[in-house]
Amino acid sequence: MIGSSENGEYDDISFKADLTLDRLQPRLAEVWQQQGIDAAKLRTFDARLRTHWHPLFQLLYRLYGTRYDFFYHIEQVLLTAAKAFANRPDELSALDRHRTNEPDWFQSEKIVGGALYVDLFAENLSKAGQHVQYFKRLGLTYLHLMPLFAVRPGNNDGGYAISNYRSVDPRLGTIDDLRQLANDLRHAGISLVLDFVFNHTADDHEWAQRAQAGDRAYQEFYYIFPDRRLPEQYERTLREIFPTVRRGNFTWHDGMESWVWTTFNSFQWDLNYSNPAVFRAMLEEMYFLANMGVDILRVDAVAFIWKRMGTSCENLPEAHWLIQAYNHLARIATPGLLFKSEAIVHPDEVVKYISEEECQISYNPTLMALLWESLATRRTDLLVQTLGHRYKLPENTSWVNYLRCHDDIGWTFDDQDAAEIGIRAFDHRQFLNDFYTGQFPGSFARGIPFQENHQTGDMRISGTMASLAGLEQAVEEDDEQKKDLAIRRMMLLHGITLSIGGIPLLYLGEEWGMLNDYDFALDPAKAGDSRWIHRPKMQWEYLDELDDHIASGNGSIRSRIFKSTQRLIELRKSLPAFAGQSMGLVSTSNPHILGYLRTHDGHRMVVLANFSEQPQQIGGNKLRTAGLGRFFKDVIQEKTYLTSEPVLLEPYQILWLDRV
Repeated sequence: MIGSSENGEYDDISFKADLTLDRLQPRLAEVWQQQGIDAAKLRTFDARLRTHWHPLFQLLYRLYGTRYDFFYHIEQVLLTAAKAFANRPDELSALDRHRTNEPDWFQSEKIVGGALYVDLFAENLSKAGQHVQYFKRLGLTYLHLMPLFAVRPGNNDGGYAISNYRSVDPRLGTIDDLRQLANDLRHAGISLVLDFVFNHTADDHEWAQRAQAGDRAYQEFYYIFPDRRLPEQYERTLREIFPTVRRGNFTWHDGMESWVWTTFNSFQWDLNYSNPAVFRAMLEEMYFLANMGVDILRVDAVAFIWKRMGTSCENLPEAHWLIQAYNHLARIATPGLLFKSEAIVHPDEVVKYISEEECQISYNPTLMALLWESLATRRTDLLVQTLGHRYKLPENTSWVNYLRCHDDIGWTFDDQDAAEIGIRAFDHRQFLNDFYTGQFPGSFARGIPFQENHQTGDMRISGTMASLAGLEQAVEEDDEQKKDLAIRRMMLLHGITLSIGGIPLLYLGEEWGMLNDYDFALDPAKAGDSRWIHRPKMQWEYLDELDDHIASGNGSIRSRIFKSTQRLIELRKSLPAFAGQSMGLVSTSNPHILGYLRTHDGHRMVVLANFSEQPQQIGGNKLRTAGLGRFFKDVIQEKTYLTSEPVLLEPYQILWLDRV
């Protein structure tokens, strides 16, 4: 929320909010009459509007109140919300009521996520719908479909250069196919997550095409400059996102004879949110997706959505106000919808996007990076240092904890956190890059560089979870011991993300231990982007192996990985202590063992994780003082321990300990 240090200013804005709402009531009445809305639904809308109108008005006034046409735009915003509410399908309206009464629904221990590319998983949306039972079999209750909307031809940044927010890429199907899949998932108890590409459109989006045709109104949807004077001034304080691909943040357009702001790629035009018409246009797209049955929107590139000369144009206050305004508008018309923040920035900035008023859930890139860091070092020092003061979140919010995703791994730990335990951040990142590309002596990893900059030494890592955890090396060498250690590492990491607090998210393929796909280099459209190495195509014959494994009692490594992952998911969903976000560290006095306590509604669990390939132990008395009493049981292996004796952890073992 925003406020004012001057009560007079606040009162003045509050008065304007009331006056504006009174003036708009006749326009709202026209909407209700046209849509045939009954009295009960009107009371619902009015109650939500009364709750959210003042904070919404204040936010929009801060953003746009100096404009002469402010009241026109806020009228259009409110009418857009009213129409979205009126057009909300009954089944989704019922879901809104349920989630309003249970605002922490997404914090349940039964929420387990998966992410996939539709074409790589099942060719198209229709065929994906035929695999809903597969998602249920694995234990998923949250499914993120990677970008699937219409995109520009050729390079489209893996689907993030959107040409039309209301049209599916024809190779994947139609918008009706997507609506049907959303319906099928909802009936199966699986929430649908889609990307809301928020910062930019493709250069062939209708808005961009109109701008190129000379339409001044749509040229103001973007940042377009007739010469380099202003771009040069902005560039002094901007960083380059992909410096090995292109230099600078602006692209020359021959047709308009102008420069266009393009933070990420030359074909992705940044939207101008200082124009309230852009805010309203994107609001319409948001409501369209919500009313189609989307439960969670991954709000893409949130850090970049507001520009101001003399700043980095990242993480500005206005970016937060924009998202908060969209959040209030969702609460008014489509309150079942949640926002997931995608802010791959400094950890101090990541948490600023997370609140009930902004993004209720957020990716946790720091945890992902530090889990891999602990595997490489076999120590938990930096992980513990960071978790100790960076994991807690506001009430009714949640991390999304993941080990891999469609993107690269960047080493997003805080330099000061590293310095406080004697680590030189720059040198440590170089070590991690060497380790995860297999260059460091004794490394088990088989990652490859992404965006390597030889001048600065900066680099990120591409690779599947299994290849990074050592399975590719083990298979190459046909070494059974190394295969076992690789699987242990994978289950260790899964065991942490499933238990540490928040929504665990699998990047599908992980459940089979799928290895790097080096054939991506044969496709000219993908060869320049090493991230395609960890986006392998689903191999449905693996299910036959799994069924053979169940029937015979034998089976492949893939079957072992699937069954182990499936069992951990099933166990998590049976343990109420794993609900919510609360997590407290447990001192283990062993630098190789991570320990933490999970509590929820009177339930307690202690988790111990050994990041070493050597057996490690912890004094049982430490578990007694953590509140487990004299006896406790590991629910994974169903083994009972005494607190009067040391607890021995096997290589890469994870224990989920409950009181007996």
